[in-house]
Amino acid sequence: MYRIIAGLAMALVLVPGLAAAQDSGPVLDPSGVNPGWVEPPEWFKLSFLDLQEDVEEAAAEDRRVLLYFLQDGCPYCERLVRDNWGQRDIADLTRTHFDVIAINMWGDQPVTDLDGNQTTERQIAEDLRVQYTPTLVFLDERGDQVIRINGYYPPHQFRALLEWAGKGLEDEMSASEYYARLDPPEASGELHDQPFFLDPPDHNLQAIARESDRHLLVLFEQPHCPACDELHQEIFPQKATLEQVENLDVVRLDRYSEGDLIGPDGQATTPRDWARDLDVKYSPAFVYFDSDGEEVFRADAYFRAFHVQSVMEYVHSGAYREQPNLQRFIQARADRLYEEGVEVELW
Repeated sequence: MYRIIAGLAMALVLVPGLAAAQDSGPVLDPSGVNPGWVEPPEWFKLSFLDLQEDVEEAAAEDRRVLLYFLQDGCPYCERLVRDNWGQRDIADLTRTHFDVIAINMWGDQPVTDLDGNQTTERQIAEDLRVQYTPTLVFLDERGDQVIRINGYYPPHQFRALLEWAGKGLEDEMSASEYYARLDPPEASGELHDQPFFLDPPDHNLQAIARESDRHLLVLFEQPHCPACDELHQEIFPQKATLEQVENLDVVRLDRYSEGDLIGPDGQATTPRDWARDLDVKYSPAFVYFDSDGEEVFRADAYFRAFHVQSVMEYVHSGAYREQPNLQRFIQARADRLYEEGVEVELW
């Protein structure tokens, strides 16, 4: 467990809207459309943003705190509110176990963090490296982080996460283990192949990473995965995706396989154990490595085509080394595409 204000590992950035200058936040995209705004549910806690006090009040009512970082122009936030919390059972489950506190990642409202420090919405989002909306931080009764989700989860997975965290099962099993015990969602039930997938000799990912001048993308998938079906049927066939894939070495793994594997760091493992050690929470998960076998980025939530393509370019171009904020990279990329006459579809 970690005190969330103490600092977390860098989270993946997903910016469903376009960002403005560093001191402002999202603005209208070049086409004049600002998609994705929806009012948070009225049952969210009306907090004074004293997080210490919020945790204590929730614990007194046998609930936990759920911090929800959002921004205007975020269609993924819209989906979370309308498609997830718009379902009565998910809303009731959330209200039973959590006090939900909405924080605008670009906001200037004063916040008292969990260490009692005075800050602002914008600053606490920056301190937590929240560059990915929605970001959901689940806190226990002491204010320690139980789990953090960087991005949107479809309703069936979100419901399972609420049950797991709400019931306090983190000491018994991981969220992934809990989800794996549930009935699988409707899906093809198969692993899809692509002609650009590599078959590592002797299952040695380290050899691929060291011998190539391209980044290694390891794609963790599983059968009975609707998002995996969508990735292969709708996103990979797109010309814009294939143009990005050409700049990467791509290996697909069944995240629950027990087969032998040598990871990019040279350690012997299995896909199942490696996915657990990497704390892969979602399928499909995109995890990127450099030639030294070091993870440099990951996309571990639900993505539409534009963001899949943007993250691929962010990594293979090496932009992540110079621009630590993917949001700014995506803004520049979207502006460039718009100027070229390319329609940018955020959702």
